[in-house]
Amino acid sequence: MCRIAGAPRTLLPLLVALLQASVEASGEIALCKTGFPEDVYSAVLSKDVHEGQPLLSVKFSNCNGKRKVQYESSEPADFKVDEDGMVYAVRSFPLSSEHSKFLIYAQDKETQEKWQVAVKLSLKPALREESMKESPEVEEIVFPRQVTKHNGHLQRQKRDWVIPPINLPENSRGPFPQELVRIRSDRDKNLSLRYSVTGPGADQPPTGIFIINPISGQLSVTKPLDRELIARFHLRAHAVDINGNQVENPIDIVINVIDMNDNRPEFLHQVWNGTVPEGSKPGTYVMTVTAIDADDPNALNGMLRYRILSQAPSTPSPNMFTINNETGDIITVAAGLDREKVQQYTLIIQATDMEGNPTYGLSNTATAIITVTDVNDNPPEFTAMTFYGEVPENRVDVIVANLTVTDKDQPHTPAWNAVYRISGGDPTGRFAIQTDPNSNDGLVTVVKPIDFETNRMFVLTVAAENQVPLAKGIQHPPQSTATVSVTVIDVNENPYFTPNPKVIRQEEGLHAGTMLTTFTAQDPDRYMQQNIRYTKLSDPANWLKIDPVNGQITTIAVLDRESPNVKNNIYNATFLASDNGIPPMSGTGTLQIYLLDINDNAPQVLPQEAETCETPDPNSINITALDYDIDPNAGPFAFDLPLSPVTIKRNWTITRLNGDFAQLNLKIKFLEAGIYEVPIIITDSGNPPKSNISILRVKVCQCDSNGDCTDVDRIVGAGLGTGAIIAILLCIIILLILVLMFVVWMKRRDKERQAKQLLIDPEDDVRDNILKYDEEGGGEEDQDYDLSQLQQPDTVEPDAIKPVGIRRLDERPIHAEPQYPVRSAAPHPGDIGDFINEGLKAADNDPTAPPYDSLLVFDYEGSGSTAGSLSSLNSSSSGGEQDYDYLNDWGPRFKKLADMYGGGDD
Repeated sequence: MCRIAGAPRTLLPLLVALLQASVEASGEIALCKTGFPEDVYSAVLSKDVHEGQPLLSVKFSNCNGKRKVQYESSEPADFKVDEDGMVYAVRSFPLSSEHSKFLIYAQDKETQEKWQVAVKLSLKPALREESMKESPEVEEIVFPRQVTKHNGHLQRQKRDWVIPPINLPENSRGPFPQELVRIRSDRDKNLSLRYSVTGPGADQPPTGIFIINPISGQLSVTKPLDRELIARFHLRAHAVDINGNQVENPIDIVINVIDMNDNRPEFLHQVWNGTVPEGSKPGTYVMTVTAIDADDPNALNGMLRYRILSQAPSTPSPNMFTINNETGDIITVAAGLDREKVQQYTLIIQATDMEGNPTYGLSNTATAIITVTDVNDNPPEFTAMTFYGEVPENRVDVIVANLTVTDKDQPHTPAWNAVYRISGGDPTGRFAIQTDPNSNDGLVTVVKPIDFETNRMFVLTVAAENQVPLAKGIQHPPQSTATVSVTVIDVNENPYFTPNPKVIRQEEGLHAGTMLTTFTAQDPDRYMQQNIRYTKLSDPANWLKIDPVNGQITTIAVLDRESPNVKNNIYNATFLASDNGIPPMSGTGTLQIYLLDINDNAPQVLPQEAETCETPDPNSINITALDYDIDPNAGPFAFDLPLSPVTIKRNWTITRLNGDFAQLNLKIKFLEAGIYEVPIIITDSGNPPKSNISILRVKVCQCDSNGDCTDVDRIVGAGLGTGAIIAILLCIIILLILVLMFVVWMKRRDKERQAKQLLIDPEDDVRDNILKYDEEGGGEEDQDYDLSQLQQPDTVEPDAIKPVGIRRLDERPIHAEPQYPVRSAAPHPGDIGDFINEGLKAADNDPTAPPYDSLLVFDYEGSGSTAGSLSSLNSSSSGGEQDYDYLNDWGPRFKKLADMYGGGDD
């Protein structure tokens, strides 16, 4: 059988007691009566009273609104009252019966009239320890009976009980664990049961918040709950026997966490920025501020209200803005927003929960910065009515005057930037005004040259306005006007020729000293007394001169139209005009002389050289005439051959093809090849006509079937004369001779080098005096030779015993010595030949042996020689009787040596 039995329900009264920490004040009067509307004010508090804790608020009815009331407490050491009637605790103390009642006095400061009211404080019954001790029993939940069989049939069971949710306030102070409900099965009378609970908060994260006594089924909470983390727990209670078999169907237990006002509102931004145009009407939307509260938004704890705490600055009104207390929208409520006076407002915005209850609601603040944006409500204004400036004449792109304006709008915005225009005084558009982007000044500049002689002063009317039009409703004029007085300064200007260029027509051939024209310049400075002098600047052919005072131009040479300085019949000369102003100025002018042609040039034949064949066919030569004159003094031309010499007309004939061309033909059947000079008479069509005998050089050559020259003399016809050909041939011959001489000299030098390849340089050879047989003297005693080396070549004096720095040039260099043969000390007539042959063979095979070894001194003879006479070599005392044929066997080198130094007839 299913039932629910338990103690009185204490959770709902506890929740009501926690949420209703408010003052229970009631009672209204129909008629206004000065004093406290209530006799007793009551407040329900927790056990402990904290210092500064607001307790309740008392109200005083001030009917006329003129009384100034001062509040006092009968227990000032424990309680105090502010001017707004809010009662605060002065110190912290536990609430007891002796502090539960006290009086509040209200006294008029002027009349000293006094009123009083009683205040009663009481504890919340749900939090009293006595109450917790007096009700130890909690609600008991019994499992419904399971389906059972009756008489072999299933008996229908009633639907499971719907357990109402358990409401548990967050942030409970305990003590913990705090019992919530007791779960029991009606079968625990017969069975030993075990109870358990599952779900998030029990055996699932966050675990350990809810626990159950497995024997008694007591469900408890172990610590305070936080609704902002988990607002609801869904648990399942189970009942099993000691064997773990389920004896009851699980039941669902829902635990709702009741919200407490434990979170302050938080603004999304601590500083909010908004803008509003100046001059905005009341009701203009500015911005929206938003705050959030982590508490339940559907309860009073999460219902926010906004209000403006302060406004800085407070001009022109302390309440320029208002805020929608529910949405946070800020709008304007007063007119007079002027950026030029106040550019920015700072508002302190407060958000309070509990629907804005100032006593129990939690608050937070943020800052709203409202920038007043600029609109064009101030036109530019000139700082002066008239501006002055001056400019030299003929100057452009110079600043004449600087126009200054003032504008109260925000700088460097379209509402501040000035635009200038000239509205009068400049019909020809010689001035322009540009705006300086930094200073906003107007720069008056000259864009067209101004002539002092025409205009000495300008009075301009200028206007200034903004880039954007003025805002609607502004009473000021949209623009400001001023005048600009510009003075033109006279300067020395350049003289100028008129006309320039000046063109005159004149026949060529005009003699020197003829006056052509007068070319003068004008001075634009009419108000300056100045003189102008003229000089010649450019005269390519040096034909002209100009008078420096009056500008008369006279010829100093004959004018020739055919001069290379004349282009298209026009001769250009340039002249300079200079004044004596300060500083001096000058101008140039060009005189163009158009030269008319006269018949002063005779025609000439063209080309001047031609070639033809020896036979009449083909032998035509086409010619024309060259005349430097022009029509009518040029063609048509008449061509003819002279009467003398008679061979001209006998050999040649000329035929006129048209007015400019003629054809020269060979008249006879054959003319020997060569170069012929054919005179041709050419007459132009001038009046009177001019004639000229022009020579045509004709090369007659042998031709092929096509009429082309085939002989060598064609070089002459190609443009090379006989003298040039001879000079070229001479150069070629001289070049060949020089090359031949160079080759012969090289061969001779090579032969001399081969002949002296065994000898040292004659300049370095100290033995050249051996050849001087015609000198008589001391003989060999005068020679500084060590002839002992000839007898005993192996006994070479060591270098160590020689004087330092003395060495004979014919000594062998110091190298690794080859194995030369050793001759016996006793000389023998036949021994020297064998010794020399063996030494030569060894020297031939010695790569280190120089060509100047000491063997070359053996052919020397002299008196008193320690070597004795060479006649001992099997010869007689007479050289003619001695047979030297055996010397041919000594080898080619000895034979060469004998030929060079042995002497002879030559």
